[in-house]
Amino acid sequence: MFKYKVLAVIIVIVYFLQPFFFSNGGIGADSLSYFGIAVDLPHPETDLFPLGYPVLLRLMYNITQDWFWASKILSTLFVVVILSFSYFKKFYFRETVLLFTGKTCLFVFLQAMSEGPFIFLLYFLFYFLHLMFSEKSKGFQNAIFSSVILVCMFTVRYSGIYIYASVVFFFFLMFFKLKKATWFKPYLLFVFLSGLGIASYLLFNYLNFGSFTGENLRGSAMGNLPIFILRSILGVVNVVDPFIGIKPASLSFASIAFQFLVLLIDIGIIIYLIKFFKKAKNDSSYNFHIVLWCMASVYAVALLISGWFQQIEEMNVRMMAAANICLFFSFLILYFKNVSSDKWLWRICCFFFVFLTAYNLKDADNFLKNKKIIEPQMSQFADRKYLYNNERHIETITTYHLLFINKSFQYKHTNKQIGSLKENIIGTLNPKIKWLLNDTIKDKSKVLYTSEIKFEKD
Repeated sequence: MFKYKVLAVIIVIVYFLQPFFFSNGGIGADSLSYFGIAVDLPHPETDLFPLGYPVLLRLMYNITQDWFWASKILSTLFVVVILSFSYFKKFYFRETVLLFTGKTCLFVFLQAMSEGPFIFLLYFLFYFLHLMFSEKSKGFQNAIFSSVILVCMFTVRYSGIYIYASVVFFFFLMFFKLKKATWFKPYLLFVFLSGLGIASYLLFNYLNFGSFTGENLRGSAMGNLPIFILRSILGVVNVVDPFIGIKPASLSFASIAFQFLVLLIDIGIIIYLIKFFKKAKNDSSYNFHIVLWCMASVYAVALLISGWFQQIEEMNVRMMAAANICLFFSFLILYFKNVSSDKWLWRICCFFFVFLTAYNLKDADNFLKNKKIIEPQMSQFADRKYLYNNERHIETITTYHLLFINKSFQYKHTNKQIGSLKENIIGTLNPKIKWLLNDTIKDKSKVLYTSEIKFEKD
């Protein structure tokens, strides 16, 4: 157990430090939208994203007076609280520590995005559902806690509705067995209260913004061409892989070929996971595992289908985060219950933790330095209401040299592009400024163009 305690401390340190070496500090386009909603509180102007994460950001900003540090401290707290809770409550501590060596946690908790609090809440939903299934007493209490958490998940990400759909699916799937269980009525209460809470939030949005989830603000799907559908399906299949989630942005033949190579690995993992999932039938937490698999399946498929009808990201590590956590956590629990030695699992998890950390830092930069360069210039543009990246034509290409084979290749990192980098930092320093996808504002004096900001890398 000592080695898991040491790894937990290392995880907290690595998770805290890594974003400082990202060009954008983990700040992306969605981060700016969350900052923008947070700065408008208590009078939000849009329901494009739910209010849960912006409220947390605003509360932390009131302490730090800096949006980057507000998001950074929140992400670190999520990691520390989960690991500490797991240890002191003796809730699968080894499994929880290893969960943080995987690709999903190493992605969502390093970025300023709503997936962080979403996964944070999902973990505690695991805890109370586990209690509901395993304890003969306090069933209604655990049902109420589970309901509150699930409603909070919906207020953080609208995709929380798919988690709710999965628990309803489980209810009907296991109905005849549920009727005989001591937790049948508590679970029914959980489904009812969660549905009531989610419906109430949808009504709140409709009454205040005229839409349920900002559906009138979203564009049409990015594309339903076969190549996009194929890439999204491959992204869904990749949900079974706890470590490998590399997905090149290119649509080239080489990119697709690489993704099919990853697919072969994913198929091998599916076969391996089935071996352990079959053993769950003899496990005392069988119903808990069924719920996790329902969550993973319903969430992944529902998100894939919704991506064909609305403008959301292609299925990737971020979009499949919740489903991947469900499967990985279930596997880890079953592994420790059915395998006497953790030697190989420990080695594999540690290897990928080091690999993924190194991969994240493959093109390291200094975010605080970049922020310090831009911050003094912002006072000159205090009257600007809009922000437009007019430097998309300027490309920054990174060259990588492969050792031993004397070969090299070039790659265009989205977050390393000078215009995008300025855009993210400007939006972090002034969330009230609205970034534009197209330069459509007639009064150009109200628009801050990224080219007006001087940067050492220009």
